[in-house]
Amino acid sequence: MDASRLKSISVFADLSDEDLSHIAALAAEVSVPEGKELVREGDYSYDVLAIEEGTARVERGGETIAELGAGDVIGEMGVLERSQRSATVIATSPMRLVTLTSWDVRKLRKNSPEAVEHLRQLVERRRDHA
Repeated sequence: MDASRLKSISVFADLSDEDLSHIAALAAEVSVPEGKELVREGDYSYDVLAIEEGTARVERGGETIAELGAGDVIGEMGVLERSQRSATVIATSPMRLVTLTSWDVRKLRKNSPEAVEHLRQLVERRRDHA
């Protein structure tokens, strides 16, 4: 994946070129159709999904709690905290996602700890607003 594309995703936008290169070397790109369930509440989290294009609906207990779009991230809380998914996320349009597995995140901890710390800060901000 081209590291410059990561700059357009807000969670990665403030990272150094070196950190972006480390992420790009590990990241995969996935396209999903409208209606695809990306993650399910209660499942264990094995990957982080960053939305490059498209929109999604976040549901908890069957109720919509948020709408997501380009630049938003899904699954970082579960991967960093090794916990179960706190919500279900469903694509509301065709989407292009950048994915990192939990194994990729472990590798990043060694090669690019600043990038992982950046994700951890995002988790903290989300928890404060939950």
